[in-house]
Amino acid sequence: MSLTQYLGPARNILQPGPEHCRMLELDQPVITDDVLEQLRHSDIDGFRGTTLSILFDAKQGPGSLGQRLEGLFAEAEAAIDAGRTLLVLSDRGVCAEKAPIPALLALSGIHHHLIRAGKRSQCSLIVETGEAREVHHFALLVGYGATAINPYLAFQTLQDMVNQGLLVGQDGNDQADEETDIVYRYTKNYIKAIGKGLLKVFSKMGISTLQSYCSAQIFEIVGLDQEFTAKYFPGTASRIGGAGLKEIEIESLMRPHDAYAEQVDPNRDLDRGSEYSWRREGEMHLMSPEVIAQLQHAVRSGNRDDFRRYSTLVDNQSEQLCTLRGLFKFKRQNQAIPLDEVEPVSDIVKRFCTGAMSLGSISSEAHETLAIAMNRLGGKSNTGEGGEDSRRFTPDANGDLRRSAIKQVASGRFGVTPHYLVNADELQIKIAQGAKPGEGGQLPGHKVSEYIGELRFSVPGVTLISPPPHHDIYSIEDLAQLIFDLKNCNPKADITVKLVSEVGVGTVAAGVSKGHAERVIIAGHDGGTGASPASSIKHAGIPWEIGLAETQQTLVLNDLRGRIIVQTDGQLRTGRDVIIAALLGAEEYAFATVALITVGCIMMRKCHLNTCPVGVATQDKALRAKFTGKPEHVVNYFTFLAEEVRELMAELGVRTLDELIGQTQYLEMDTAIKHWKSQGLDFSGILTKPKVDAKVATRRIQGQEHGLDKQLDNQLIQLAAPALQHKEKVSIELPIRNSNRTFGTMLSGQVAMQHGSEGLAEGTININLTGIAGQSFGAFLAPGIDLKLIGEANDYVGKGMAGGRIIIRPDPASTFIWHENSIVGNTVLYGATGGEVYFAGKAGERFCVRNSGVTAVVEGTGDHGCEYMTGGRMICLGRTGRNFAAGMSGGFAYVLDGDNRFRRRCNPAMIDLEQMDAEDDDAQWLQEIINRHHQLTGSPRAAEILEDWESYLPRFVRVFPREYRRVLTERATKALQKKETAHG
Repeated sequence: MSLTQYLGPARNILQPGPEHCRMLELDQPVITDDVLEQLRHSDIDGFRGTTLSILFDAKQGPGSLGQRLEGLFAEAEAAIDAGRTLLVLSDRGVCAEKAPIPALLALSGIHHHLIRAGKRSQCSLIVETGEAREVHHFALLVGYGATAINPYLAFQTLQDMVNQGLLVGQDGNDQADEETDIVYRYTKNYIKAIGKGLLKVFSKMGISTLQSYCSAQIFEIVGLDQEFTAKYFPGTASRIGGAGLKEIEIESLMRPHDAYAEQVDPNRDLDRGSEYSWRREGEMHLMSPEVIAQLQHAVRSGNRDDFRRYSTLVDNQSEQLCTLRGLFKFKRQNQAIPLDEVEPVSDIVKRFCTGAMSLGSISSEAHETLAIAMNRLGGKSNTGEGGEDSRRFTPDANGDLRRSAIKQVASGRFGVTPHYLVNADELQIKIAQGAKPGEGGQLPGHKVSEYIGELRFSVPGVTLISPPPHHDIYSIEDLAQLIFDLKNCNPKADITVKLVSEVGVGTVAAGVSKGHAERVIIAGHDGGTGASPASSIKHAGIPWEIGLAETQQTLVLNDLRGRIIVQTDGQLRTGRDVIIAALLGAEEYAFATVALITVGCIMMRKCHLNTCPVGVATQDKALRAKFTGKPEHVVNYFTFLAEEVRELMAELGVRTLDELIGQTQYLEMDTAIKHWKSQGLDFSGILTKPKVDAKVATRRIQGQEHGLDKQLDNQLIQLAAPALQHKEKVSIELPIRNSNRTFGTMLSGQVAMQHGSEGLAEGTININLTGIAGQSFGAFLAPGIDLKLIGEANDYVGKGMAGGRIIIRPDPASTFIWHENSIVGNTVLYGATGGEVYFAGKAGERFCVRNSGVTAVVEGTGDHGCEYMTGGRMICLGRTGRNFAAGMSGGFAYVLDGDNRFRRRCNPAMIDLEQMDAEDDDAQWLQEIINRHHQLTGSPRAAEILEDWESYLPRFVRVFPREYRRVLTERATKALQKKETAHG
């Protein structure tokens, strides 16, 4: 990935030539004041700079902002016509008479005006603004055309904080050497942090370079008028309307008015803001200290009146523009009915589940408390992406069950084994919602305890970075394949796909339904667990109300709604929220933050620091001892919630929740709620009910057909009966075709179900195959199963395998050179946790991604090998592709560097490369494994290496992750100290 940007006019790509290279290179887009001044005053031919002020007259009256924008458009064109190629858009000089145009508005307006004028490629736009502070601000500016950004106010703030002693160090002006200047170092750290944040943002979108992200406009607008959007942000979706240029002008004038108004109170400080943390006089938060205290009091007292007071507080705050649903009101269609005619609480609570919060982001005490409570209720708790201890699969002495009914799988990573999969009622695929939408989870190293490391098959103390979804799911077909894989492993479980609420989510949900998932989840932008970086809490995804409405409408219009359940989550709090979600199309409802609050969370918003004072979001033993939550508290909350739902249903005159699913005629926009910025909102698109035939279902009425009865594994299970029932060795010989998808997975599920995580003894079930295997050959393979294939296989071989052995070799009669040809496809061994594989040929891209336990031998790989690997060992007897070992934090790789260019193909960020020799501790082991590879596959490449071992060994390079080395060194030091202490 790259943050590199280029300044200067772009040439005609259809006429290549050396002049294309005449550009200024920036290694990242955030520039200091000094660099900006050089660019602003540059008078070099082709790089002449000029400044356009994006201030407007604060005293002129209504319409002055629009007039100034039109003036800016003309100035930008004139500057280009005059040969200026570096246009600096500056909001410096704010005073009582001059107010700043929002930098993003000015930038996007000029960017699109120049496109319409056919002159955009003749210049670079540089933004000099005091508005840009956090990652999202920079992401927006780059996304709408900025090549470089100078956040001068952020830099001045750092200087001021040093001057006041708020940051450690002396005043930077006291140091002559720039390298030791404390402000310089803080500025450098700030720029580095913004850069890392930008990488995180565009990596979510599958974009590798900032050049590709620049001007891409990968955003959706929430709350701006469509006419305004079409003029200044064309091409960006804005589906509910909202504020326009008039409202933006009013707000832009309010800030300088407050800043330059006469100061009545000399002790009054600037508004400190409260986007991320609640402040008494700051931004309204749904979960204020008063609301939290009232909820915890209600669930502990068990008093329904206390809960009503909590609901009233939340619903009243919702009406203060905290949520879109706060602007809805119910529209009566029927006469109210007696409460005793409404379906019982026991039925309603079955629709409730807790959100995906991993054991690691929260403590085991909190995690197990939620599981016990939901199992008592008949609802479901969710493991999150982090595995689950198998001891929880057995009920306690009192009958309580700590097992989470929903097992989350982000493909096959973090503790996903066949035993884990078969102990689930629902398997939830997380493809577009991680700690925040689009991210894989990220668990800081200080939260990866011995216990967490064991569950996740990783090294304690090493940060766990989950690959984003595009590492293994490239298309809706890949998603359908994963759905099929999971259904094969556990045919009794429902398969769920979790999506983020965003524009187009309805189309993806339609693909999910066609891919035979039983359930789709539309997750809102709110929330984020203890695995979320602070910069990820906001600005990712949109409210679930919009995404849910789009999903319901799309599924109904395509007659796909009848075979899939729709669930939603994202800061649901009260019975009113549940009813609105039902009316917009959801049959089930997930609760995460509020569930944690019932067991003691006090919203310190420091989850990622491992310092939770109430023992909820921490792995620190001393802090976990402070946990006081009980299952009864969670049960009380969901019972109260269901009772509130029943009361609202009685008022609406309906007897079952099914009668409300997708019935938006019960909702209308509450025109009584007025705010000067909300007048342009239009929810007609959300509340539209598709006009379809009465026979078209608007809720799930039938199941999905997976075709498992046609699987070759059914024959395997019959032939392997002696092994499954009596642990006797069996040998099976079969032909295989590429239409036999997900081979060995259904058999592995049976092994896990009957023999637990240990499986069977090595080599108990031997399966010899000839032909070409389809997708997911040996996916989630259980210990005790050996798959030997003469032929070749497609993508996903050994995905999530937990044991056993896979051997693939070409037909002995083949005449091609084995190690120069591919024998398996892409994304092989993704998330594998155990076992051995031997491939006599090359693999495709993303080989061994998130491997955490497999020993693998291959004779060449494509790009991105060993990415995010956390354990196991990989041996490559041939050339690798680019970006090898990116994000690799554990395990070892041994690569034969035949052309002395392997170092160039590695990603050096987290690894060290070491040349091997005869004295190396791993040399003998490496020779033995290559010898085994030769014995099992007959590989000519292995034979060649073994025949001349002494000359080949020094050409092997060991890839050693630095974090792994650090942890191993610390362990060795502790062991030595313990030994010395024991011997006095």
